[in-house]
Parts: sequence; structure tokens; C-alpha cells
Amino acid sequence: MNSSHWNERVAVLLLVVVTLFVTLDQWGLLRLPPLVLAITALAILLMAVRVRFSRKAFVIAALVLTGLLIAYVPDGKDVLQAGLRTAAFIAAFFMALSTLRNVSETSPAIAAGGTYLAVQPPGRRYAALTLGGHLFALLLNYGAISLLGGLATASARAEPNAEIRHHRTRRMLLAIQRGFVSSLSWSPLAFSMAITNALIPGARWADVVGPGLVTAAIIAGTGWALDTAFKPRLSAPAPPRGPVEGSWTVLVPLLALLVGMGLIVGGLHELSGVSVVGIVMLTVPFLSLGWAALQHAGGAMRFSFRDRMRNYLWQDLPGYRGELTLLTMAGYIGTVGAPLLLPVVPAMGLDVTGLPAWLVVVSFVWLIPILGQFGMNPILAVTLIAPLIPAASQLGVTPAALVVSITAGWALSGAFSPFTATTLLIGSFGGVSALHVGWRWNGIFVLCSGMVLSLWVLIFAFLLG
Repeated sequence: MNSSHWNERVAVLLLVVVTLFVTLDQWGLLRLPPLVLAITALAILLMAVRVRFSRKAFVIAALVLTGLLIAYVPDGKDVLQAGLRTAAFIAAFFMALSTLRNVSETSPAIAAGGTYLAVQPPGRRYAALTLGGHLFALLLNYGAISLLGGLATASARAEPNAEIRHHRTRRMLLAIQRGFVSSLSWSPLAFSMAITNALIPGARWADVVGPGLVTAAIIAGTGWALDTAFKPRLSAPAPPRGPVEGSWTVLVPLLALLVGMGLIVGGLHELSGVSVVGIVMLTVPFLSLGWAALQHAGGAMRFSFRDRMRNYLWQDLPGYRGELTLLTMAGYIGTVGAPLLLPVVPAMGLDVTGLPAWLVVVSFVWLIPILGQFGMNPILAVTLIAPLIPAASQLGVTPAALVVSITAGWALSGAFSPFTATTLLIGSFGGVSALHVGWRWNGIFVLCSGMVLSLWVLIFAFLLG
């Protein structure tokens, strides 16, 4: 997308400054000055000028809540600054991850791996694409769905039988989506991990990664089990398939990159004591820069390194304006909305502190997907709800237990809510609405996964955690 609008260019430059200061803040080298918070607000407003109305509605809601906050909350100024810090953090984290997304999308090794997964035979296609959706999400974020979804639908279009083509498209897209959302329960590059660990006092990624991987296995395994148990019956036998060209070794570069990143991030986290988010924000742009330099070494790319940098700044980043507006405003609204909601909850007869601990823990698995049905982004839902719940120590559980429950619900919302980017993308590739994807395609999956995850978060919270 070509962009020559001055407001977006100014916004990009301001967000680069914000990213630098937020990274320094994450490393404990300084605290975000008020000027950076003001710059964040200005950058978001400039970005929001050219977004569709559904995104502008978040900005309007943020402005209304800001007015209510100043009028009715005594320490409204402090809450306002906390909201802007949240928005700055989300914007900076997005900017850092976008560098990895940019360079991954031009990697021949990544493209080859995606193509290989998309052409697997029926017996292992679902599992292969689930694994691919999971692994590619670690690098590409939502770009994983765009890449694999495009390859999957292209592969399905080559099928001459309309009945087989329909079923194959649906199953391949669901495998990709469920693999993607399963990564939200543990990936240090996911917003779910970054935001939830920041909101729950005492939470550390190192304490969550193990149980988060169990959550991911439950989500991915439930999807595979349902796909296996309910394979569509064809009106005529499917024709035999020829052998697939290539081997699993095509995925070695991707796996090596992920293992290398994991070792670097995990090692620095343990040695420095800095949060995983801070380490990711510092190391990922440098790793991406080195990867891009390797891609351009010897003139292997059709465009120069200089062109890449120019296109990244003036085309790619402005093209993310809708995502940036939605994510930052969701975080801001949740942060400033919580103090406004705090006195309303008891007035409605809801005493969260009086609820059983097990009910509070398990509620997130279901509450976040349910709120997603009403257009509440998971970032908004979590930032709004987290301040209202008792501390982990009051519930008799560890902070990690709350993070595991929240991220499990976050992942299910990604498959169920018709307003998330995952369902919208899958729906566009499948030629159906996002509501159809969430309810018709994923309804039983979310119900079954939710029941198993409810049991798992309780076991971890009260027996293992």
C-alpha cells in the first residue's frame, strides 16, 4: 500500500521515538516521561485519521472515557497516564514485532516451508498445517494466517472436485487458525503474553511457558481430534494422491531460527532479570536487521536494502494503522475504563471478592470468548477485567495460574469471536462470514476445548501451581 500522507509519516517517526523510550523503560534505564506519553497520543490520533469508522469508534470511545475519568475519578490524571503508558507499550511492542514480520515475509525458506505444509496429503495435512500455523505465528503474527491461508486456498483451488475442494478448504483453514491461536498461550512474541504478564502482579513468562505449552497442546490436540472424528463423508471415493515433493527438512531453517531466538530471549531473561517483553523489544529488531542483511547479501533480493527500509517505514507501517489504532485504543480503554467500572460492579450486586477462588480462575476461559461476541477485543477485555479481580495471593493461587487461565480464554476468543482478526481472515479466505467461522466452524471446537481447558487451569492452579 503506497502512502504519501504526511500525517502517517509523522506518526511513524513519532512511534519510532516511542519504541525507543519504551524499550529503555522496560530495561529499567528510565521511566517514560510525560512528553513521550503525549507523543504516543499524537501519533495514534494521526494514524487514526485514515482508518475505517469501526476503528475510529475506539478513538471516540477513548475520548469519551477520558472526559468521564477527569470528571468523576479523583486521581484521574494518574489513571490517564497509566492508560497512555499502556498504549505506548502496545505500540512499541507492535513496532518491534513488525520488523520480524517484514523480513519473514520475504524469506524464501519461510515461503518454501509454507508451500510444503499446504500440499501435504489428507492423512497428515491437518496436523501439518496446525503445526505450521503455530510455528509461523511466532514469526509472522497474523501474517501467518495470510501466508498459509493463501497457500492453502491456492492448493485447494487446484482440486477439480467441487465437493472435495469445499471440505479441504474449510479443514485446512481451521487447522491454520487453531494452530495460530494455540501459540497465544505461551509465545513471548504474542500480545496475550506481553499484556497479561504486565497486568498480573508477580507474573513471569518463565513461570508460564511450561503450562502455556500444555494449553497449546490441548487446543491443537482438540482440533485434531475433532477433525479426525468428524471427517466429512464424500459422495464418491477421493482419487489417489501422488507423492509430495520435498521433505520435512525444508522446515529446518524455521525451526533453527525459532530455537535460536528462544535461547537468546530465554538466556538474556535469566541472566539480566529483565522481563521477556523488554528483551524481545530490544533483540527482535536487531535480529530482523541481521536476517534482512543476509537476504540481501550477494544481491539475492529483487530490491535493495535501502528500498526495503524505505518501504518498511513509509508503506508497511502506515499500512498497519488500523491494527495499531485498534490495539492501542483497546489497551487504553481497558485501563481508563476499569476505575470507572470499579464502583459500578458492587452497585450491580456483584462482589468479585466473595466468589470462590476456583470460579474466578476458571471464569476467564469462558468470559473472554463471551465478551468477544459483543465486539470486545481480548486486549480490551483483559485490561478492563484484570484490575477488578482479587490478587493471586488472596485467591490462594500463583500469578502464573491467573495468566494461564486468561491466555487460555484469549486463545479461544481468537477462534470464536467474529470481531477478531483471525476469524475475519479465515472467513475471507473461506468465502464465509466471520460469524460463520466462529459459530458454525468453531462452535463445537470452542465448547470442547473450553471444557478441557477449564479442568486444566484448575489442576494447574490448585494442584500443580
